[in-house]
Amino acid sequence: MSFYLYNELATYTIKKTGAVTQSVANTAKRVLVLVFMSAVTGKALTTEQKIGATIAIAFVMLYSVIDMLVKKMKEKMV
Repeated sequence: MSFYLYNELATYTIKKTGAVTQSVANTAKRVLVLVFMSAVTGKALTTEQKIGATIAIAFVMLYSVIDMLVKKMKEKMV
């Protein structure tokens, strides 16, 4: 039942935002789960995991900023 609800939510999100945004959000979710579970279990992240998480978070933020700027530019053109 949980997996079904997860798929329903994912489909709804894609309809409202778009496939690229859903993909970026999914990447961010994976990184956040990795960091959260590391904190909960007390297991230290390896250097590779830290670098990967940093890169993923940075590019998710970069995508969000660019997406916001593009939307503002489109609104000004209309």
